Amino acid sequence: MPSHGSSRFCRAAFSLIELLVVIAVIAILAALLLPALDRAKFKAQGLYCMNNHRSLLLAWRMYADDNEDQLTYASEYPWWPESYSRAWVTGTLDYNPDNRANWDPDHNIKQSPLWQYCGNNLAIWRCPADDSAVVVNGERKPRVRSMSMNIYLGGWAGTHGGWGPEISRAKLYLKLSDITDPPPSDMFVLLDMREDSIDMGNLLVNLSGWPDDPSQYRFWDLPGVYHNQATGFSFADGHAEIKRWRDPRTTPPLVKNGFINDVFMSPNNPDIRWLQERASRPR
Repeated sequence: MPSHGSSRFCRAAFSLIELLVVIAVIAILAALLLPALDRAKFKAQGLYCMNNHRSLLLAWRMYADDNEDQLTYASEYPWWPESYSRAWVTGTLDYNPDNRANWDPDHNIKQSPLWQYCGNNLAIWRCPADDSAVVVNGERKPRVRSMSMNIYLGGWAGTHGGWGPEISRAKLYLKLSDITDPPPSDMFVLLDMREDSIDMGNLLVNLSGWPDDPSQYRFWDLPGVYHNQATGFSFADGHAEIKRWRDPRTTPPLVKNGFINDVFMSPNNPDIRWLQERASRPR
């Protein structure tokens, strides 16, 4: 006949087994639920990002309405100071804490000609999934924006920037009414850019190879990958959407706190064709 001490030990051992079973069940449930939670998080961030895009795009259109149909420049021309007041945003992002354009919205965001139409809302300049930051005097400060503008909408102060025939053969759109081909529903205005590719306020789509020589496709900037290998876009007609990329060359691994090589050949890449069709046309 077992002693009372043995009985207590058996009951304790049995309780331990029960606890292990409960832990195992919780682990299994967590493994099943976490992917669903991740999907819900990505979806929520995507909806928030699309709202930001629509808000900033509305500011862009309101500026044109108030300025005789003139569009903002996609970038300032650094050697022409007068261009700064017409650029949708100025400054070049990097990871230098001494560069206020990275982290101080008073330095450039609030100087934007679009700012008066933004309702004092700094959040609409960033994708909510962008967690890039700069450490300033020991304090981690988020970078001020993750959005860039299609370079062909206003160009570098209304010019092709002297970047050569690959760029200068493309049409620049300087007025809202110029946007007819592609139509406004197919002309992208803003997009999320990768934190390791964003610098000036523009994204440059290289039109090499368009429309009939895909062997010449190449990147000159890389789009964002914040939405599970997809990018938020807004279009000239006012709508926003998320584009999922098909070719892995479009989404190389992220370089945290640095810059990736974003200028490279990418023959037959369907993602480049998608961008070309929505960026400009040969002039």
